[in-house]
Amino acid sequence: MTTSRAPGPVTPDEWAAHLSTAVPCAQTAVLLEGLDVEELSRAGMIDALGAWERHRAWLDGRQVRLLAALDTKIDEELPEGWTEQVQAEWNAAVEEVGCALKLAGSTAADRLGVARALEARHPTTLGLLEAGDISYQQAKAVTEACEVLSPEVAAQVEEAVAPKLPTLAAGATRRLLAKTVVHADPDGAAERHERRKREREMVHHPRHDGMALFGAIVPAEQAARMDAAVDAHAATFTDPCRTADQKRADALVDLILNRPTAEGEATSGGRTAAVVQVTVPLNVLLGVEGGVADLKGYGPITAGQAREIAFAEGTVWRRLITAPDTGLLIKTDPTTYKPTAETARHVIARDAHCTFPHCNQPAHRCDLDHRDPFNHHVPEAGGQTTPDNLHPLCRRHHLLKTHHPGWTVTRAPDTGVTHWTSPTGHRYEAPPHTYLE
Repeated sequence: MTTSRAPGPVTPDEWAAHLSTAVPCAQTAVLLEGLDVEELSRAGMIDALGAWERHRAWLDGRQVRLLAALDTKIDEELPEGWTEQVQAEWNAAVEEVGCALKLAGSTAADRLGVARALEARHPTTLGLLEAGDISYQQAKAVTEACEVLSPEVAAQVEEAVAPKLPTLAAGATRRLLAKTVVHADPDGAAERHERRKREREMVHHPRHDGMALFGAIVPAEQAARMDAAVDAHAATFTDPCRTADQKRADALVDLILNRPTAEGEATSGGRTAAVVQVTVPLNVLLGVEGGVADLKGYGPITAGQAREIAFAEGTVWRRLITAPDTGLLIKTDPTTYKPTAETARHVIARDAHCTFPHCNQPAHRCDLDHRDPFNHHVPEAGGQTTPDNLHPLCRRHHLLKTHHPGWTVTRAPDTGVTHWTSPTGHRYEAPPHTYLE
């Protein structure tokens, strides 16, 4: 008696699709190398691209294990006269790795540090890297976020974030880690914040072509208020010749150089109050218990920082109400093309950033796009201007959706997940912004 077997991949496109989900290893790498790019369709090329990225992660994972083993071996074979204090201050493996890989000493030290941390403290993350499920940048982000934590708390953070990492890009991984670290170690986060506050400073670096970078390293809540003040002042510049970025830069210069005189008379007018948006549970705001708040434009902050913003003199702040079970932001004239101010505020607060996968452009700098096109001739016919049919898109992705054939987008109202389909038929998800801890 014979049993039939399910047919395996045959065509180059089928092989590309198979390898894009297969666990990377030496055998799959050989098969991937055997794919002829010229024989792949556009969809096949996308699958092959994903397969190569998974294999890159696999190779990074193998190199991490080799670096960790090399670091240990060099430690064990230190020459006579090397004391533990000298080794602690000067890693003997750095120069050897730097020379072998043609890396600067600081880069080699960084690679070795990540390898040591992954091997010793984050085996789950290293396993995800070797399986091709996450990128090296994500694995590195885990080590950096947990470096300041005790081994026990670091393990808790890794356990909490690991299941979510395969669905996230590097930037979203860092935001999730920052939030989880504050939640897992609120006292430590507050102590580290106070230490960093003492290190605040102004920065000024020359750039090419007669330009310079000017700014300051300050507490996040101050930076958010400064950013909002710059946006508000830039909005008073009505000339059409300057871009939004140019107006913001000029607004910063004007706010600093043309500050009010000693008699209180401002040298430039039109400045409006800045609004700082903080999402924080009421019990945390009132100091009943600790927790994590979310500062728009920055991310997770401690409960103490949130209370400092809320009760600071002259602060204009806006609270957000969220669904307790999902953490999603929980009204609107549906038949006008331009959203009302209330609708715009709701959509911007709900989505936080451009809803194209892995795009981090802040929502307040995006266009509010009608997912289903607005009917200018018969507004009641469809594509209404409601929060359910609006989402923020940066200008690049707005133009892509509007003018590039083949890109489509839908949003699941129950979960808030945005689904994009590319011209090749590949489907990508952009998870909703959630304020849930």
